[in-house]
Amino acid sequence: MNINHLTQEIIEGRILKRHEDLRFFATVNLRKLCEGSNAIRQALCGDSVDLCSIINGLSGKCREDCKFCAQSSHHHTEVEEYRFLDSDTLIADCKKHADKGVHRYSIVTAGRKLEPKDLKAVCYAYKTMSKHNNINLCASHGLLSEEDFIALKESGVTMYHANIETSRRNFPNVCTTHTYEDKLNTIKLAQGLGFKVCSGGIIGMGETFEDRLDMALSLSELQIPSIPINVLMPIKGTVYEHIEPLTEDEILRTIAMFRFINPTARIRLAAGRGLMKDSGKQAFLAGANATITGDLLTTSGNNIDQDKRMLKQMGFHI
Repeated sequence: MNINHLTQEIIEGRILKRHEDLRFFATVNLRKLCEGSNAIRQALCGDSVDLCSIINGLSGKCREDCKFCAQSSHHHTEVEEYRFLDSDTLIADCKKHADKGVHRYSIVTAGRKLEPKDLKAVCYAYKTMSKHNNINLCASHGLLSEEDFIALKESGVTMYHANIETSRRNFPNVCTTHTYEDKLNTIKLAQGLGFKVCSGGIIGMGETFEDRLDMALSLSELQIPSIPINVLMPIKGTVYEHIEPLTEDEILRTIAMFRFINPTARIRLAAGRGLMKDSGKQAFLAGANATITGDLLTTSGNNIDQDKRMLKQMGFHI
C-alpha cells in the first residue's frame, strides 16, 4: 500500500469501506502512516482543536459488569463511592471550565440509565449551565429512552456520549449486562432526535488490531463526528488489572488508522495520555485534534492550562 497515494485519495474524498482489505494498517511504516494522518487532519479539519471536560456525576455501585471499569459493583476497587452530586456542585464546576475556555462540558454517570429523580436533577443543572455559560453541553447517562433524550434536549444538551467500546465481535468479552446492539440503538435514537453523538471506545483490553479496525469502521458507518479514544489504564481490582499496557507506537498507529477511516471527525484523546511522552504530544501529529482535559472519571487527567499552552506551541488554534 502506497500511503502517500492513499492520503491524497482520502483528502480528495475517498472513504474507506468495510469490504476493503485494510489489514495493511497494522504493518505499514508507522512514521509514514502518522505523516499521512496528520496531512489528512490538516487538509480536512484545519488546525483547530476541541477541548472538553467531564465530571463524574455519581460514582461506584454500578450494576453493569464492564470489565475495565472501576465503578462496577462486580469488581473490588478502591474507587470513591457517592450518589448523584448536587446541582450547585455541577453548575459551579461547569462555570469553572467555561471560564478556562473549554469548548464542551459533560456530566457522566455510571449505570445502565439515570433514575427519574436523578434525570430531573441533571436536567435542572444542564438548563442552568446553558443559560449562564458560553459552553457546549454534552451528556453521558447510559441507555436512555426517547422521553429521557427529549428532556435532555429541552435542557440545552446538544451532544450525547455513548461509547461502543470495541468491535462487535469483542464486545461480549468486555461486557455481558448490555449488548453492542443496545449501544447502537441508543446512538441511533439520539441521532434521530437531533443530537450530535460522541462515541469511541477503549484500546488495550486484549483485543486484536482487527477489532480496532472494526470499531473505526463502525463509527464511520454511524457518521460519528467526535470519537474519543481511551487507552486502558489497568485498575487494581478489575478483570483487566494485569493486562500489559500498550506501547506508544501501538497507540499512535491506532490513532492514525482512525483518522484515515474517519477523515473529518474529531479524534479525541481521552484516558491513557499518561502512557505517552509529553502527555501525548505526538498523537496530535498522528491525526488527533481534540482531547478531554482536566480530571477524568476515576483517574487524574491533564491540566487545562498546560494542554492549552502545549497545543498553541504546536500551532493549533484553541
